[in-house]
Amino acid sequence: MENSFTDLKISEAMIQSLDQINITDPTPIQKEAIPLLLEGKDVIGQAQTGTGKTFAYAIPLLERLDQKKRTVQALILCPTRELSLQVATEVQKLSSGMKGIRTATIYGGQSYEKQFKALNDHPQIIIGTPGRIIDHLTRGSLRFESVSYLVLDEADEMLKMGFQEDLETILSQMNHERQTALFSATLPPFIKKIAQKYMIDPVMVQIKKKTLTVEAISQVLYYVKKEQKKDLLIRLLDYYQFKSVMIFANTKAMVDELVLFLQQQSYSADGLHGDLKQVHRDRVMQSFRLANIEILIATDVAARGIDIDGIEGIINFDLPNEDEIYVHRIGRTGRAGAKGMSISLATYRQTSRVKEIERYTKCKMTVMEIPSSKAIAKKREQTLVDRIVKKMDDPDIRQYQSLLVELSLKTRDPEPIILALLALIGLPNKTYPPLDTLRIKEKKNVLKSNPKNKNRKIPFEVNLGTADHLRANQLVVFLHDEYKIHREHFGKIEIGKTATLFELDEQALRFIKQANGKKYNGKVIRLKRLDQKKKKC
Repeated sequence: MENSFTDLKISEAMIQSLDQINITDPTPIQKEAIPLLLEGKDVIGQAQTGTGKTFAYAIPLLERLDQKKRTVQALILCPTRELSLQVATEVQKLSSGMKGIRTATIYGGQSYEKQFKALNDHPQIIIGTPGRIIDHLTRGSLRFESVSYLVLDEADEMLKMGFQEDLETILSQMNHERQTALFSATLPPFIKKIAQKYMIDPVMVQIKKKTLTVEAISQVLYYVKKEQKKDLLIRLLDYYQFKSVMIFANTKAMVDELVLFLQQQSYSADGLHGDLKQVHRDRVMQSFRLANIEILIATDVAARGIDIDGIEGIINFDLPNEDEIYVHRIGRTGRAGAKGMSISLATYRQTSRVKEIERYTKCKMTVMEIPSSKAIAKKREQTLVDRIVKKMDDPDIRQYQSLLVELSLKTRDPEPIILALLALIGLPNKTYPPLDTLRIKEKKNVLKSNPKNKNRKIPFEVNLGTADHLRANQLVVFLHDEYKIHREHFGKIEIGKTATLFELDEQALRFIKQANGKKYNGKVIRLKRLDQKKKKC
């Protein structure tokens, strides 16, 4: 078999390992990073999840490893337990043809006793999360004197999760002569600071973001009231009948709430989030992989590192706060040539957020009508018909031939037999709570001013800004929903980082007198009129 990895000057043993897992062509990040790392250079790789970055650093790491030495030579830091386990699996695949390579995976939630045993086995490669790595440093069960290869995988995610101080602690105790590979989807200031302080003349490798393969992923959108989202979720699960589906929520509490809700409704569902014990998380993941559960509900952090083919659908129960996360979520379906579906639930207030995602993905979501009870029943019937027709071609059904003969002796008419079998299969006559239909009108432009209104404009300031993910249209919608202030009452809107200046005409003043104390995305708002002079004491 011809393998174009040979052009990258890697060993025959590594080529064979790649062939065994049917990988023959390097990805762009692998083509760029592997030769540089093989030369011993420090590399900063800017690439998103799914670009093959794990092999980009793991291949040269294994090639440069001294297999005879039984000391820790390489440290790979990851933001989550799931990613640590995923990386460990990939490293084991690559090192399958190499004798004497030992790895240890170190992360929170796993027993110290098990980790002490793994470390006492003298592994050459340590893969783990910053917090638990520091615990072992403090205990003296892990030392860095012999580490010559350091990898920071998804460095920006480690920063977001609050590992900044831990990273500084680890890096400050490392051998200065080591080689460092840093991979990050984005390059915030702290990442650049690490590069300047702890890396030696790093070479930048930037890979353009993947464009979504929209042909393989159908992206649809349902507008619904917030309090009716769970009832809509039930309808959608019954309508689409996914055999394997991931549901994303933004908080651990919502994951737990949805798991309980669906299990009470007799759905095969379980959840993943950071507060669950590792044993429980491993059990849930194994059940989902083996299709023992059909529905996996997860937070984005807990889902990092999950790499499973055959997921038919993704449901964004909560819209993600970051565009890139949306891409990561829906990219878990429509793999290996299969069709996939992404379903997003949004409230009226989230129309502008939907537009932001559409601009980022350069793909418009199809707004769907909520399926009626009748439509769901018809879809389930059609699915049953399709399953029966497909089963007719299965040669294994011949094992029931004698049973069919016995039934035929009871009646010459096959219709009662078929009807009785369908009744035994039992399509439930299910009813659903009524849902309100939200009709969202398209807005051509975001409102920033209203020149037609000639009334005197009153300036106001509110303690919300871009740091709170506020946009002009969202402010208008919020004030309309809370105080019934219509669009025509607004003048200019200027959004700053932590505060926003906006104008209202005098007619709107009567609506906004009791504004303070309301909450926007959990933050108590303070609204101040700016044209009033302070009273003298």
